[in-house]
Amino acid sequence: MTARRAEGAVGPLASGSQWTAEPERGNAVLLRMMAFVALRLGRVPARCILYFIAAYFFAFAPAARRSSREYLRRALGREPTARDRFRQMFSFAATILDRFYLIRDPYGLLTITTEGHEFMRECLARGRGAILLGAHLGSFEMPSAVGRRQPGLHVALAMYGHDTNRLAMELLRASPAGAPEIIPLGHLEAMLRIRDCLDEGKFVGMLADRTVGDSHAQVVSFLGRPALFPSGPMRVAAVLRRRAIFMTGLYRGGNRYHVVFRPLADFSRLAPGGRETVALLEEYSRSDPYNWFNFYDFWHGAPAAAAAPGGDRHADEARGADA
Repeated sequence: MTARRAEGAVGPLASGSQWTAEPERGNAVLLRMMAFVALRLGRVPARCILYFIAAYFFAFAPAARRSSREYLRRALGREPTARDRFRQMFSFAATILDRFYLIRDPYGLLTITTEGHEFMRECLARGRGAILLGAHLGSFEMPSAVGRRQPGLHVALAMYGHDTNRLAMELLRASPAGAPEIIPLGHLEAMLRIRDCLDEGKFVGMLADRTVGDSHAQVVSFLGRPALFPSGPMRVAAVLRRRAIFMTGLYRGGNRYHVVFRPLADFSRLAPGGRETVALLEEYSRSDPYNWFNFYDFWHGAPAAAAAPGGDRHADEARGADA
């Protein structure tokens, strides 16, 4: 599968940062609630409570519900049912809960399978870190937890916004020794910290599906409609001459996760690459549709005229209705 680049769309595109103006109430409330139930009650009772938490947001977050419906139409290729939309909300809540178990003993309570882990071992053997590009698809922290099982492999997570501090605080409170190293983006020293981590042989995970402010972005056809994707993460890999690897931790229900590592580009050897990231997001959005956790109008701000020929007409015709 390939993702087609829409024409005339590289440069600062602030309209893609719509998500920054919409507080992610789910993250703030869920983190506090999950921290309490995960640490006080254990995973089984906490998962029972998850159904009530997911039901609350399903009922009282209409904007997120509309965005979920729009995305699922495209990923599923049909009109999503209420059960489909609730399942996506519940999957999101489940991955937040499991964050608190990942920093302790991820293999104690969770069944984790991996794919492409040899690419990580290869970089580790070369003694040079790499950029791990993820998205709000599945668990961003899961690949980091899996990496800690490999002797000598360390993963730092580079993240934007106030949610970085909230996540770091809750995880540090849960397990100071096991919390991942977090690099706050949006500051001049962030690039220096990323470079230092890579020089130390660490891997740096970055999210590559949300634009921020007036940062450079490109319009790419995603699930049949143009959407904005930041070019910054791949630029970082190119500037620092490092390998870029796609990563995602897909939630498969119950206590099951599947972690994927796929090579994107090796800038240490001046190899071209970049748009494969979106192609892989399309692939896993269709294979594991309930793992998409961008609960806002993801396609907002991308020029409608740039839509690829033969886009998803069914989704466009159905858009606008909401239960």
